Amino acid sequence: MFIGHFAVGFAAKRAAPRTSLGLLMAAPLLLDLIWPVLVLAGLERVEIDPGNTAFTPLAFVSYPISHSLLTVAGWGLLASAVYWTATRYRAGAIVLGLAVISHWFMDLVVHKPDLPLFPGSDAHAGFGLWNHVAGTMVTEGLIFAAGVWFYVTGTRAKDRTGKIALWAFIVLLLVLYVANVVGPPPPSSRVVAFVGLLGALFPVWAAWFDRHRSIGQA
Repeated sequence: MFIGHFAVGFAAKRAAPRTSLGLLMAAPLLLDLIWPVLVLAGLERVEIDPGNTAFTPLAFVSYPISHSLLTVAGWGLLASAVYWTATRYRAGAIVLGLAVISHWFMDLVVHKPDLPLFPGSDAHAGFGLWNHVAGTMVTEGLIFAAGVWFYVTGTRAKDRTGKIALWAFIVLLLVLYVANVVGPPPPSSRVVAFVGLLGALFPVWAAWFDRHRSIGQA
């Protein structure tokens, strides 16, 4: 999943309107923001293996800290607890925690069986939609469209920034998604990890245009 995780952030604004879209985006992306750090530290492994699946050349060899079901639940509870402590906004705390956990279940649909249930687990899960490029793109595209619809129809732009920055964000995500499909494999796992770190910019961008939008029917 890529744009599907962003869809969760967009849709979550309806359930927690007082929470910044930046945090709502960071929550479903959290595992993929932690993962590059762990790869660079040598604690998790990814390899470049063209043909590993039809959709991506990445082989996720080991990522029990960032992506096992047990630790994902822990990351979700931690995010929820930190937000609740800081804001006392119950809806936001619940939604953020669930958004973090949603990442594993969305990955479950597309990954081949490489998602561990807990660190050290011999059992791995994955339904393997990434073996079907068209199916992956249609499924994820529909999820993304639904998420964007929830956000766009539930908020309205206060000014030009609130409109232009939002649609520029959406267009860029779609361009990156297509480029990831048709582009060449990355040169190394370290390059993948360093590029992954840039994902932290997306929640910042989302927080920016969200400040220029207000809750209410567009």
